[in-house]
Amino acid sequence: MCLGIAGQVIEFVSDTTDLARVNVFGVERTINIGMLVNDELIPGDWVLIHVGFAIAKMNESEAKASMAFLQGMGEAFTDEIAAAWNEENSDSEPKDKE
Repeated sequence: MCLGIAGQVIEFVSDTTDLARVNVFGVERTINIGMLVNDELIPGDWVLIHVGFAIAKMNESEAKASMAFLQGMGEAFTDEIAAAWNEENSDSEPKDKE
């Protein structure tokens, strides 16, 4: 299984035809868009990114759904780690030494 992340095209890197700057969860990254050369991307378009390569063009609703799913996975993981930490450390309260 591979993981793709949605990103929105901000601009194209002028030095080359296969690089673009995208916004991914508020962070700007430069990615390779060479695999989508026939999709005629424009700023504002959404793409699915895997290991730095745009592998598919997406519509906005697909991108938003994908981002919501990933955020939910992150929250579930964080909640799981917090619960495990609390369970592990609930018995280790300092005891008075006599």
